[in-house]
Amino acid sequence: MTKFKIKTGDTVKVIAGDHKGSEGKVLKVLLDKNKAIVEGVNVIKKHTKPSAQNPQGGIVEKEAPIHVSNLSLLTKKGETTRVGFKMEGDKKVRFAKKSNEVI
Repeated sequence: MTKFKIKTGDTVKVIAGDHKGSEGKVLKVLLDKNKAIVEGVNVIKKHTKPSAQNPQGGIVEKEAPIHVSNLSLLTKKGETTRVGFKMEGDKKVRFAKKSNEVI
């Protein structure tokens, strides 16, 4: 299993694909598929049948997953950066390679 450099709650920017340039917060990371769901990006319309939870049915908009290779982490200043890992004492931490700040 690969260690992901993007985690839930991170702010990311889409750097490739149809939604290039879009920014959002990571809602969920799908480890088995190497994908992440980003808030407000890659929104699809899903047609739902009437059910007990949704008696009306209809068209629901929801975010679809994006491959993590198309995402780049944003620093606090709002610039994209790559992510590295380093040991700080006896603790492993993520850091932004551009600014060398701990995430």
